[in-house]
Amino acid sequence: MNDIDLIAQAPSIAALMAAAQVSPAAQRTQTAYRTALVAAMTVPAGASVLELGCGQGDLTAVLAEAVGPGGRVVAVDIADPSYGAPVTLGRSAEHLKASRLGARIDFRFGVDVLDGSVDFPGEAFDHVVLAHCSWYFASLGQVGEVLARVRPWARRLSFTEWDLAPRSTDQLPHLLAVLIQGQIEASGSRGEGNVRTPFSRESLLRLLPSAGWEAVAEHSVDTAQLQDADWEIDACTLLLAAEERLAALPVPVRDLVLSQADVLRAVARKRGNTPLPSYSVTAC
Repeated sequence: MNDIDLIAQAPSIAALMAAAQVSPAAQRTQTAYRTALVAAMTVPAGASVLELGCGQGDLTAVLAEAVGPGGRVVAVDIADPSYGAPVTLGRSAEHLKASRLGARIDFRFGVDVLDGSVDFPGEAFDHVVLAHCSWYFASLGQVGEVLARVRPWARRLSFTEWDLAPRSTDQLPHLLAVLIQGQIEASGSRGEGNVRTPFSRESLLRLLPSAGWEAVAEHSVDTAQLQDADWEIDACTLLLAAEERLAALPVPVRDLVLSQADVLRAVARKRGNTPLPSYSVTAC
């Protein structure tokens, strides 16, 4: 399937997702963004893909469309199938598996690729993909370990994440929400949020060579229509209301976090906050 055809399929792919039954407009927007991401990855028909951090399968569905009936997507996530809201990972996977794309997808939850029992043959995959999942890792060092672990399994890496460098002041609320969550995590008050280790694009580029990868291309995809800024601001607001999490912080860190929270409340809109840009790096 060529890039234009894949992007045109976004509405039909979105309709296959369980979350489309809860928030159809949001799912269409999320899927449209991911079709543009996969189109830029140039994943050919018949390809084999290992997707790490698949979550509810938003990108998994698009990858399965791209590889066609002759391809396969092995989608793994360290989380339990019961994780996730308003639709759990397990429910979303079951819904997608029952769709026309299901035969091309192998979902595997509760899988830690750093566990020695998890292994694949050398170059078993044409692509290994990590998209908007790396901030969930416990540390930047762990990200490096995972990238090194998967190096023998795939010929090509496609890595996408939010960019910590905002391009407009409208993106500052998203940035603040991300940094506040990251500081709370880094100070030892651990939780189960999606943002645990926010790191920069430059950090990723410094990390790749030590993991055996060489960056060969970069691109960006427009994020302006996505709802993620609002979602992360909501997550940050809930975290700031968790008194036990804040009480676990060293006093200087807690004071810093609370001051940044004041700024966040001052600059964030109730809804319609502009998300940070994203970046995508291809490596071989």
